[in-house]
Amino acid sequence: MSQAAKPADAYDLIVVGSGAAGMAAALTAKIGGLDVAIFEKDSCFGGSTAVSGGAIWIPNNPLMRAAGMEDDADAAYEYLSGEVGNLIDTDLVHAFIDAGPEMVTFFQEHTELQFEYRAFSPDYHPDRPGAAMGGRVLDAQTFDGRRLGKEFARLKPPINDFTLFGGMMLNRFDIGHFMNMTRKPASAWHATKLLARQARDRLSYSRGTRLTLGQAVAGRMALSALQRGIPIFTDMALERLLTDGDRVTGIETRDSTRVSARHGVVLATGGFPANAQLRKEVMPHVAHGAPHYSMSPKPATGQAITAAQEIGAHFVTTNRNAGFWAPVSLIPEAGGGSRPFPHLFLDRAKPGVIAVSPQGKRFVNEAVSYHDFVSGMNGAGLAEAWLICDHRALRRYGLGPVRPAPAPYRHHLQSGYLKKADTPEALAALIGVPEQALSSTIEHFNIDAARGEDHEFGKGSTAYQTYLGDADNRPNPCLRPLDKAPYYAVRVHPGDIGTSMGLAVDSHARVLREDRSVIPGLYACGNDMNSIMAGTYPGAGITLGPALTFGYIVGRHAAGVNKSP
Repeated sequence: MSQAAKPADAYDLIVVGSGAAGMAAALTAKIGGLDVAIFEKDSCFGGSTAVSGGAIWIPNNPLMRAAGMEDDADAAYEYLSGEVGNLIDTDLVHAFIDAGPEMVTFFQEHTELQFEYRAFSPDYHPDRPGAAMGGRVLDAQTFDGRRLGKEFARLKPPINDFTLFGGMMLNRFDIGHFMNMTRKPASAWHATKLLARQARDRLSYSRGTRLTLGQAVAGRMALSALQRGIPIFTDMALERLLTDGDRVTGIETRDSTRVSARHGVVLATGGFPANAQLRKEVMPHVAHGAPHYSMSPKPATGQAITAAQEIGAHFVTTNRNAGFWAPVSLIPEAGGGSRPFPHLFLDRAKPGVIAVSPQGKRFVNEAVSYHDFVSGMNGAGLAEAWLICDHRALRRYGLGPVRPAPAPYRHHLQSGYLKKADTPEALAALIGVPEQALSSTIEHFNIDAARGEDHEFGKGSTAYQTYLGDADNRPNPCLRPLDKAPYYAVRVHPGDIGTSMGLAVDSHARVLREDRSVIPGLYACGNDMNSIMAGTYPGAGITLGPALTFGYIVGRHAAGVNKSP
């Protein structure tokens, strides 16, 4: 199950990138009869999938149908059409909607990738026609990393700030138990079992082996690839594409290794989030000087896109947004510098939390999706904002990497990450916003919060927002006055969890030139492929869902297979 010493001279299909999209293409093609190899720039495999939340958006999937939940292709298309608007690529969206359920069945039957569905997980804009309240979002089942054997050390680890006690991972279900472990015996027992497993793991491993979220997706797919004899070559960066006439025939890596591809090359390297120059060219707020922080792996510099452009591929820059946005705070590090932390779903929607501009005023509904939150920042021209909460909210829910009680938090005060003051006016002075403005903002918010209705921005006004709130908080799960001193603040900036702009492709994920002609032998999927969402963010899993689906489409087309075996 270990990697071959060095690549062969040729394979039927070469896959560049080892995230969900790349491994999906490799597995599908291998099962279809092709000789396949994966080349990864990083020293570990798993790509951005391994550090992601792992959600997979597949409308009308077989798991939800088996559970008696209703959905159909027409409803999914209606929802996406309303989200994407006139930028929608009808052929690609239909290809995704049609092949997604088939992809789920294929991987469940032929690989270690096993799914479970979220019965209640509303689309991000549930008031739009065609939206669903649940079922469309899938997760990979929790995976035992020990099954990878020695290869476990090559699986890219999760973001450390999303783990506990030396690499222990928690899923959404686990997080709920840990937040209630001091109040509910069942939660205390669940947490105790996880802690015991983690203690055993650390006797033999550098981190926990109970893998959830994106780690479960990447781990399960990597095990499937290795079981089927697909080599995953790490530290092999793509330099350029080899061609014969107009056909792509292989790759050359940065160390001048040349490998031929008889059926084609698949680009699945994760887009260009680590390319500062390209971000400046396609992200207006970056061009205007706003800081921007990406949560994607540093190897994702867009070299695959550049290599494709060099042979005539079309890079799409007309999406509504260039990235999938997320507000990011910076955690100071002991040796100097800082590391980014994304504020996705654990804090902003909770009662007793608001966001304010440097002018001390609210500017957005805090409970909207992370993408919409940063869109609100960009729309207001903000290079930074402050998340503010009172003591009750901090200890009940936490704020960013600041854990809820009983976890300690004074080290975040000492580092300067978390700001604290006894009154709103004192907090305003500490963070440099107008004192009267912040005091007035909190006062007006508290009046609405006590009534359970946010008249200014509508926090807690949709099923998605209340889903992320606190169900035990009445009358609105997202609203409660900030009235329990002291008060706290964390600074956030615009950031992303991936880029949306990519290479133009057809419904088989074959890369296209600007005139829409096909470049023979070249495919793209994942974030190297232009997002079918066109820079919008309709729901959880709208990157991994298409990544797996178009990876499956690529592998099937490259192998000449029209239906699942």
